[in-house]
Amino acid sequence: MIIVDTHCHAGTNWFEPVEMLLYQMNRNDVDKAVLIQYWGNHHNQYFLECMQRFPGRFAVVVSVDPSAPDAMSTLEQLAEKSGVVGLRLKPDDRSPGNDPLAIWRKAGELGLVISCYTVNVKETGDPEFHRLVAAVPDTTIVLEHVAGIHVGHHHGDPTSVLPPYTGFRAALDLANYPNVYVKFAGLGEYSPRPPRFRPEFSFEEIPPMLEMAYKAFGPRRLMWGSDYPPVGSREGYRNALQGPMDLGVFSSQEDKEWAFGKTALSVWKFGQG
Repeated sequence: MIIVDTHCHAGTNWFEPVEMLLYQMNRNDVDKAVLIQYWGNHHNQYFLECMQRFPGRFAVVVSVDPSAPDAMSTLEQLAEKSGVVGLRLKPDDRSPGNDPLAIWRKAGELGLVISCYTVNVKETGDPEFHRLVAAVPDTTIVLEHVAGIHVGHHHGDPTSVLPPYTGFRAALDLANYPNVYVKFAGLGEYSPRPPRFRPEFSFEEIPPMLEMAYKAFGPRRLMWGSDYPPVGSREGYRNALQGPMDLGVFSSQEDKEWAFGKTALSVWKFGQG
């Protein structure tokens, strides 16, 4: 079974160097990973170097400033780099000029996937965002953090994991658009940490976010991503992989193979190595 981690960060001046990620990948039999540029950083050179140093292990999602006058030409230049497979945008990112969705369309024209930085279901459930998705059917969009469920994040909304999950259900309506996929991380992204740790890893309460996403999108439109290294402050890398894998949501081995590897390989194009 091939395992692909579709949501990792690395760096030399923020987060951890890529060697730390490789240690976790090798220790947990993770074959490949998608490096996601952390928000606010438009300097992508380190990621390009990581691809060159470790052929075939990494694909790269870059970041550009969509409001910059040279955003389109910068994106074109980056798309020419082997291993650059995506662009990171927020739901409210718009281009200046006559076409506010120009950067979204351009990514699709260049064959780049949008990794959509979503940490609040109010963004992904917003009808305006749904209209955006409908307007760019040729651009593949992958929603991060279970379509906006990221309670541990400073933008996260704790009410999103409480019944009746109205906001989350609105976000899951994006399953109606075939160009949309969803990343899921460890259970600690939306489950409260137990008051006392036990010898064996477990959460006392696990809201049904993954089950709901599975029912809406199916395993061939879901993909696992650890959120390394922030996951280290939650349940840790190994548990972020094993927790959702052992939860019982995926009803067959084939479903697991898609959600933890095959979907990712069908969306993100890795080089040889």
